[in-house]
Amino acid sequence: MFWTTLLRQRRWQAWLYPWRGVDWSLLIAVWLITLIGALFIHSAELHIGDKDGFQHVAVAIVGTVLALTLARIPESAFIGVHWFVYGLSCALLLAVSLFGVEANGAQSWLPIAGFNLQPSEFAKISIILTQAALLHRVLANGLAGILRVFIATAPPLLLILTEPDLGTSLVFVAITLGMLYWANARLGWIILMLSPLVAAILFALPLPYELNLWVWLLWTLAMGIVAWRSLPLGWIGAIGGIVLNLSGAGLGQLLWSVLKEYQKNRLLMFLDPDKDPLGAGYHLIQSRIAIGAGGLWGRGIFQGTQTQLGFIPEQHTDFIFSAIGEELGFAGGLLILFLFWFIGLRLLQIANSARTDFGSLLAIGLFSMLVFQAVVNIGMTVNLFPVTGIPLPFLSYGRSALLATYIGLGLVLSVANHRPRSRY
Repeated sequence: MFWTTLLRQRRWQAWLYPWRGVDWSLLIAVWLITLIGALFIHSAELHIGDKDGFQHVAVAIVGTVLALTLARIPESAFIGVHWFVYGLSCALLLAVSLFGVEANGAQSWLPIAGFNLQPSEFAKISIILTQAALLHRVLANGLAGILRVFIATAPPLLLILTEPDLGTSLVFVAITLGMLYWANARLGWIILMLSPLVAAILFALPLPYELNLWVWLLWTLAMGIVAWRSLPLGWIGAIGGIVLNLSGAGLGQLLWSVLKEYQKNRLLMFLDPDKDPLGAGYHLIQSRIAIGAGGLWGRGIFQGTQTQLGFIPEQHTDFIFSAIGEELGFAGGLLILFLFWFIGLRLLQIANSARTDFGSLLAIGLFSMLVFQAVVNIGMTVNLFPVTGIPLPFLSYGRSALLATYIGLGLVLSVANHRPRSRY
């Protein structure tokens, strides 16, 4: 009996040997939050009878198989294919602009073999892979490294903006800034990169014109000081920082003109959703009611009135957190935040222990993507951020988004699986 048990143990050890370094705690946390997502997708769709929760689990199983397959490959092998993946991603985004299917005001889906594929979700993983490869060769502590990243990021970002998909575009910005910071870009440079966008937003705020103008000018002068302290060009750099922010108003007008009417309403209505309670503000108002009604422990699974009576349209996608908040209450919301915290912590630990800069940057890219999406999506459901169409990772229903995220997880598991191991 003893030898039979020992033999079985050795067989399991031999089977698990290719994944001996995989961060199983990270994978378990991801699967736990995915199953919670499937449960509440099912709950949000009970009143219409759809079964997307089961599809969510099926895609997660396929994604896990892909992730564990990628985990067996040393991360150095991915450097050699990053331009192929980048080119394929851009080709799919271009195909969307030519042959894509429009839904909810955006032409973001490509019909393939009876399924609607969303290439912009896979483009997030492609840009993480590409930026990691570029910054592995030339870090961002000089202008050359930053320019290489910007040039590579611009084509897919512009294609996504033309869909138009503002939410994914913002995720691209978050990924880029996070990876540049990890690659030793100066904090002052990162602030200056963000400053034109902030200037554009400040100039577009619905404030009295004189106050709006003063806020915008004060920000521009502040960025001139940052440029003077951060750039090695003295007063020339300061003038450049001011000009950069003065152009922010023009940038804001350009971006605003690209957005469709429903997107403009989403961005403006979060300031006061009660202005249009049956229109653009409806989602936000109903989401707040649902989360508030959950109280401390929630109304119970499948018992939330806002969720089960369908007060929140498309709740199984971008507003899935409101279903969790209503049926599991504050405690359920804390559980979700804890799981995201744990996943982020494990990604940071993998980034710190990776054997190469490339592997470390892959982990930071996925970390930046997941944290940004989680913060913005949850903030959106409680009316802290405007509705931008950013899904909640692992929880929102979306086959392309879930599969792409698991592929990104596989890249990071590869980094963990092949990092140096202690002999003690």
